[in-house]
Amino acid sequence: MERPILVCAAPIGDFPAVREHLESAFEVRYIEPSEAMLRKSLREADAYLATLNVPLTRELLQSAASLKVIASSSTGLDHLDLEAAAAQGIPILSLKEDREFLDSITATAELAWALMLASARSLPKAFSEVREGQWQRDRFVGRQLAYKTLGILGCGRLGTIMADYGRAFRMNVIGCDKNLSSHEGIEIVSFDELLHRSDVLSIHIHLTEENHGLIDHDALSRMKPGSILVNTSRGAIVDEVALIEALQHGPLHAAGVDVVTNEWSDNMREHPMIRYARAHDNLIITPHIGGVTTDSLTSAYLHTAKKLVSYFDHEFDSSNTKSSKREMKHHVHGNTRPAVPSPSSTRVPSHLRRGPV
Repeated sequence: MERPILVCAAPIGDFPAVREHLESAFEVRYIEPSEAMLRKSLREADAYLATLNVPLTRELLQSAASLKVIASSSTGLDHLDLEAAAAQGIPILSLKEDREFLDSITATAELAWALMLASARSLPKAFSEVREGQWQRDRFVGRQLAYKTLGILGCGRLGTIMADYGRAFRMNVIGCDKNLSSHEGIEIVSFDELLHRSDVLSIHIHLTEENHGLIDHDALSRMKPGSILVNTSRGAIVDEVALIEALQHGPLHAAGVDVVTNEWSDNMREHPMIRYARAHDNLIITPHIGGVTTDSLTSAYLHTAKKLVSYFDHEFDSSNTKSSKREMKHHVHGNTRPAVPSPSSTRVPSHLRRGPV
């Protein structure tokens, strides 16, 4: 039986269970995550398991004449041109609506909390000086979180987890969510009140056209003097020019972010946020590692692999149809199993071993 071709740019090299599941149903072609390799490989692909490191643009999609489905082991989808995919009738399989599964994944909330603590206590700078042999505790007078107000923008899964952490740290927890009028354990307030009252503001909303640049100069100017901003969502939700100004001149005391705009740049060293962080101690940046733990990656990639296999089972086995774009037969269930893939098709390049979900 001819098996569908899956192009995999996702870094699943360290997850043998994921590879085994995919290779049982697909002819898997592992590729370097680059635009050039995508353009070449997607021409014959029936399915694509995406990387976050290379945007899937309209131009790349137009070259993918056989593509039937795109999968991404993520909740955010700004690395995919959703309009172009919809125009070509290509569905997206992601984690965004898989709430029951996502409830078991806490990694991003844990990182958000770590960024909050690191910002409140100037941990990177303190550690840097200790490494140089300095031991000057009075230079690092931090801020206690207990009895302060934690503001949560977006009270969904991650926002709810953050609220749990906040109460464990004896913080007062307020939140703003356009879809909620009440939430157990969170006092729901208006956006304006959220800005005015929060000692720490943590962002947990999906990026949309509506909230692009939501945390702008006006919003930042309404925050409390000495407050902290944490963003593990998407960089474009925050106006970075305004954020840098608020860090330099107030009202912000510090910020901790796991995301910035234009993360696909070839010259991240000269990114305005990173340039600022090199010269100032009140901005902490991590390279979009919120979901990057062994536990979360294993779960997310395997969950996505199962969705991909299930999608082809349902779409092609049950309908018993051939693709209009490319002849394809697919059978996984029952007694018929695909042959073991050849080593050339399943060898995993070293650069695909581990990476952001």
